[in-house]
Amino acid sequence: MPKCPTLPPLYNNALQFSITELKKWGYLVPDRIETGVITWSRNGNKRGSISITSNTLVGKHYIELNYDYNNEPRKYEVQLVSIPANIGNGVIWYFECPKTHKRCRKLYSIDGYFFHREAFSGCMYESQTYSKKWRQMERVYGPYFDQDKLYGQIHKKHFKKTYAGTPTKRYLKITSELEKAERISIEEVERLMVCGM
Repeated sequence: MPKCPTLPPLYNNALQFSITELKKWGYLVPDRIETGVITWSRNGNKRGSISITSNTLVGKHYIELNYDYNNEPRKYEVQLVSIPANIGNGVIWYFECPKTHKRCRKLYSIDGYFFHREAFSGCMYESQTYSKKWRQMERVYGPYFDQDKLYGQIHKKHFKKTYAGTPTKRYLKITSELEKAERISIEEVERLMVCGM
């Protein structure tokens, strides 16, 4: 009897949230305590939710997470660490993982706790599960298939193409990928689809 394949847990499929999202949702306003609920859904179906309290009052900064995992209540704090921004105004926030004590900007829930990605063993990003041939095709033809996404990024409302008169690294990277895409002919792509690489 053949052995059932065992697929590793994927970071891409895990419930996750980032400092960027917390900031956007108003949880990192200085000298405040904010409470709310974070909900995840996919295709209109709710995948999970947690209650969150953020404390940015002077002294101890943290977020408190409160939720159920497999009908077991979980409630714990994740410390917030801030460092001065390199442009001289404001601060940059990080989580301090309760398990690894590493600073990070994103937390993942694999085994029911929200930790830094290195707290979990045997996990992978989806791209790491692709075959060598697929990764090679992605490297060569990826920009062609990602053109819509790349143009969408450039034309986002607050996308910065320049900073102090010079093009930003992100803008240069995206334009480089778009130039690669323009060099790939439709005939090449059609041949790839019919014959493979």
